[in-house]
Amino acid sequence: MSRPSEARRGDPIGLRSEALAQFFAGVMRRQMRRSFRAVRLARPGLPDLPEGRPLVVYANHPSWWDPAFFIVLAAGPLAARQSYGVIDAEMLEKYRFMGRIGLFGVERDARRGGVEFLRVAGRVLSDPARMLWITAQGEFNDPRQRPVTLRTGLARLMIRHPDIVALPLAVEYPFWTEKRPEALARFGEPVLLRDGESAEALNDRLAAGLEASMDALSAMARNRSPAEFERILSGTAGVGGVYGVWGRLKAAATGRRYVAEHMEEN
Repeated sequence: MSRPSEARRGDPIGLRSEALAQFFAGVMRRQMRRSFRAVRLARPGLPDLPEGRPLVVYANHPSWWDPAFFIVLAAGPLAARQSYGVIDAEMLEKYRFMGRIGLFGVERDARRGGVEFLRVAGRVLSDPARMLWITAQGEFNDPRQRPVTLRTGLARLMIRHPDIVALPLAVEYPFWTEKRPEALARFGEPVLLRDGESAEALNDRLAAGLEASMDALSAMARNRSPAEFERILSGTAGVGGVYGVWGRLKAAATGRRYVAEHMEEN
């Protein structure tokens, strides 16, 4: 039997390169600038978190863009912590550089994957200066799907490590008034383990916390009010093409400033 690669064995702490992680964060920022009108975080932003405790951000999973969004947020409001994440073990084997930016692989098999997740995540979170990002639903789901259900891995991890703070994060990517969509995020209220709480009861509370944050973000997305969000990144505005040319000509003819956006922000 061949020996598994170092990345597959799951040593994200030893493999992680801060320089490479920062470089990749810059790449993701550029990618999101090019692909979205703006990247926005719902106000009031990051909630107060207990000090000196490891953090897990657990999110819904509507899009391929989610990991990139996590990386941008990790380099922004949560930059004080060293970030790690979970990826399918086969994908990590194929893209081994991801082990250098803090990702560790988990097998698809439920039993083996669960054991590996608990082992490696527990080691990562042994230092409160570190944090972990996970898509707790385990697969792609539309942000409107209800009820929200989660895999039990996070709850079991918190039973083993009662000092963990779990922070729900809702994300979605609606179109507002521009050619490109918005990337929206909203943090919910932190979830802490209660004395004597079972994994099943905790999992229900984790799901309820994420669902509440998703419901609130959905309402904010429908409002289409940029004032309800802090803009993390500015992307490309305007419709472009013949409409953009016409807008510029009209502005020049009337002596007005050309505004690319349909809905100008203050």
